[in-house]
Amino acid sequence: MGFTIGSSRGIREIRPGARRRGRSSECTSVAEFTGLWGWDVVPGARASAGACSCGRTDCRTPGAHPLDFAPTVPAGATLDEATQTWTEFPGAAVMLAVGRAFDVIEVAEPAGRRALARLERMGLPLGPVTATPDGRAHFFVAPGAAAELPELLYRTGWDDAALDLGALGPGAYITAPPSDRGGLGPVRWLRPPALDSATRPPQARLLLGTLAYVAHRSRA
Repeated sequence: MGFTIGSSRGIREIRPGARRRGRSSECTSVAEFTGLWGWDVVPGARASAGACSCGRTDCRTPGAHPLDFAPTVPAGATLDEATQTWTEFPGAAVMLAVGRAFDVIEVAEPAGRRALARLERMGLPLGPVTATPDGRAHFFVAPGAAAELPELLYRTGWDDAALDLGALGPGAYITAPPSDRGGLGPVRWLRPPALDSATRPPQARLLLGTLAYVAHRSRA
């Protein structure tokens, strides 16, 4: 089944994960993220042998940040628009802007995998989940979670616990699969985006109790 991505300049059909002749896989991925899931995308730096492609010798996050002066490819952008941007930044990592369409709750990957299995068995609503090569699991949740996290932890009784759990909100960027992050390897989907969840990520409060419990047990 295909999905339509369009603008006043033309309508194109795209299939999730499909390549088009003459288009890079990054362009196709960007068009899926903007057109199907409604996410803003930014070209990001890459790292090799510890050096960042941004060229700054003092870069504090090599291969894990948006490129300076790179434009945002906004939600709703077409395949042609994504291709035009990536032509200017060939080989850039695909990075997602956090805070508009979704926030992120992050935990250690082993805890995230166990929590994901529990949440699926419980039948709770879930959005996309990624795993980074540096061992983090990112759960996509409704915007506002980062600002609400201290209150949510307090209300669920986890505010005094030593948890390896945090939130990313407006101003943050995450690397999207299958782009490389920090020269460590590709980011992977633990739960890929789907039409019934990617555009309407769950409220953080629905997942936080399980994520906090598993994160706490993992530390113990």
